[in-house]
Amino acid sequence: MIASQRHLFSIPEDVHYLNCAYMAPLSHAVSAAMVEGARLKEQPWTFFPQDFFSLVETFREKAGRLVGTSPDNLAVVPSVSYGLAVAAANLSLGEGRRVVTLGEQFPSNVYPWQELAQREGGEVIAVRREAEACWTAAVLDAIDADTAIVALPHCHWADGRVVDLVTVGEKCRNVGAALVLDLTQSLGAMPVDFDAVKPDFAVAACYKWLMGPYGIGILYVDPKHHGARPIEQNWINRAGSQDFTRLVDYRSDYQPGARRFDMGEKSNAPSMMGAGAALDFLLDHSVGQIAETLAYKTTRLAEKAAELGLTSAPVGKRAPHFLSLEFPDGLPDGLTEKLGEAKVFVSARGQSLRVTPHLYNTEADEEALLATLHKVLG
Repeated sequence: MIASQRHLFSIPEDVHYLNCAYMAPLSHAVSAAMVEGARLKEQPWTFFPQDFFSLVETFREKAGRLVGTSPDNLAVVPSVSYGLAVAAANLSLGEGRRVVTLGEQFPSNVYPWQELAQREGGEVIAVRREAEACWTAAVLDAIDADTAIVALPHCHWADGRVVDLVTVGEKCRNVGAALVLDLTQSLGAMPVDFDAVKPDFAVAACYKWLMGPYGIGILYVDPKHHGARPIEQNWINRAGSQDFTRLVDYRSDYQPGARRFDMGEKSNAPSMMGAGAALDFLLDHSVGQIAETLAYKTTRLAEKAAELGLTSAPVGKRAPHFLSLEFPDGLPDGLTEKLGEAKVFVSARGQSLRVTPHLYNTEADEEALLATLHKVLG
């Protein structure tokens, strides 16, 4: 188990932040790296042409180590919606064919497919799971010969129930369907084996479980799509752009691998350096150990919450870092506001209370949550 890392964050002792699925707090190291990056522009004569590339490649190399893939398979994007727009621009649906999604899936991985279906005459299917099940069986039942694209998370953003991506990926390949993943609510807190899952595209925003700043994300692109069309044509992604003296020798070829899909103005030092420092934190502790530690924290919370009459799924059906507490009579009115008054910060999602701790949490945070719930529930 990893001991509490609260000393690395600016969280007062009387604040009980159990809401990483909403937004991760920046560590001291991330904030310092972002400030250092911002100060580079105070003296731009010290920022050299090669720095436009080295900043990004340092981040890309760290991201590759974190997710266990070649840096050549990763693009730097500003958001999940950007990454999914890349996927939607390069996948065909076709009339009468289907996109499989989860019921009440986060909209960033729904809207691109609705638009594609409307344009090409296809259909988006949102599967429903059995009450006590994870999502895997429902997804597998929905995939058939008419399925063109399967667009999923690793775990549902509201209830934390998981999808067995390895099994789903295998069925996608059997029927010739593309697999597109939004891993924002899992990457960095839950291991994923890209070699086993074999997604076509997978994207994650950095501001949640990747512990980084807002406005930056990582897009995985399977090598078979490295020749696909980027959604913007910027100068820095073209081959030879390292030579600033020849930028008007216009070229039709691109930087190697997934770099053609990088966003414009990717060489933003505060974002790149801050996100890189966040990846250092995750690499130092390892995603596997983080997942084990968070599983221990959420399981302990679940057991104590059960004494108050609250129910939850076990790890396996739910992700290790995600705890969705259900109330016998539904979510009490104003619950999150009352918790907030006690400086306990969690999220309400549907009729459940979403509790998502991280390494900065302590047992005192858990006790504050449980004490306030006990008080509210009488």
